[in-house]
Amino acid sequence: MDFALSEEQKMAQQMVRDFAQKEVSPIITEWDRKQDMAPSILPRMAELGILGINMPVRYGGQGFDYMTLGLVCEELEYADATVRVAMSVHMGLCSMCILQWGTEEQKERMLPPLAKGERYGSFGMTEPNAGSDVTAISTTAVKDGDDYILNGEKMWISMATKAHDSVIIARTDPNHKRPSDGMSAFVLDLTSKGVTTGDIHGKMGVRAGSTGWISMQDVRVPAENRLGEEGEGFKIGMSCLDNGRYTVAAGATGLTRACLDASIKYAKERETFGQPIAQYQLIKQKIARMQRDYEMAQMLYLRAGWLKNLGQRNTRETSMAKWFACDAAFDAGSEAVQIHGGYGYSDEYPVERFLRNAKGAVIYEGSAEIHTLLQADYALGYRKDGSLRCELPAYDPDYWQE
Repeated sequence: MDFALSEEQKMAQQMVRDFAQKEVSPIITEWDRKQDMAPSILPRMAELGILGINMPVRYGGQGFDYMTLGLVCEELEYADATVRVAMSVHMGLCSMCILQWGTEEQKERMLPPLAKGERYGSFGMTEPNAGSDVTAISTTAVKDGDDYILNGEKMWISMATKAHDSVIIARTDPNHKRPSDGMSAFVLDLTSKGVTTGDIHGKMGVRAGSTGWISMQDVRVPAENRLGEEGEGFKIGMSCLDNGRYTVAAGATGLTRACLDASIKYAKERETFGQPIAQYQLIKQKIARMQRDYEMAQMLYLRAGWLKNLGQRNTRETSMAKWFACDAAFDAGSEAVQIHGGYGYSDEYPVERFLRNAKGAVIYEGSAEIHTLLQADYALGYRKDGSLRCELPAYDPDYWQE
């Protein structure tokens, strides 16, 4: 494993760092208070090529590898989780799903508008009564001629009111033998007749981000928009989570680094009893643990990205990276607020927002408890990854950049 960054990766990293620090950080507190996303952010991300960073050039993307996607997500969440969440659902859960499971016709038709930011993507699996238990999905898709008719409701959907397209997991076979059987995946145009969407307000964190619901009542979806075969929906959904969780892990790593840098700056400036608080051993201990956790989280997500570049299954490694990085970010956010004292309890400083955002990360895309059980099952030998019919394609520079 060689995690030394290429010059191209460093350039992409620096480009996104400059964007996030110059165009997101100065305005994010205002938009966090408004509980809305600045309207300029997504078009600007599209203009810079961020929304297609690791899509092949032939599909309108920038042709970078999966590790670069991780670096981009780290830099985005260093500024705020809002922009990273948008990237996660657009790229990790939607575009990469189509890249992995779509036919060549579907990829040529669907990916360029997404990669260029002409359309935004989302992912609809969670429902009011189906979160960690994906097998409880009740949204239905009934074949009717050359269409499927979708009925159901998706909840806690990032980009629900901003996206144009959404990968929807629905039941096509009500007589399934196992809970995970009988599901299929579709790319749904959210402007279709019968689709309504709405935002959820009053969230604890990621307040500037779009989170909402998608309701479908007798919505017709062309059969040509089904991804994979009928009955592969559960496998498709789980493979999407491998990609989404990867971006979450990388983002949480950036959040840990943001907590670390803010704490170092404040600890050197704030004085008590005649000296900077950075001189106190307990403050040093908190900062040292943030540094340790940041470096460990980064190595874990880079390893998962490296496996993606090779085209290998990485469910266990991605789960580990997501679990550790999100716990680390929450711990770092809590300690950063503590280091800032009373000021940390106010949005005059960003650390209270970091802590609120970090709490969401230990819940979405597999709660900490789910990842704990996954890792225990892997360690005990109760779980082993089989081969999917359609693995995420390995990164081939000749193919990606031609």
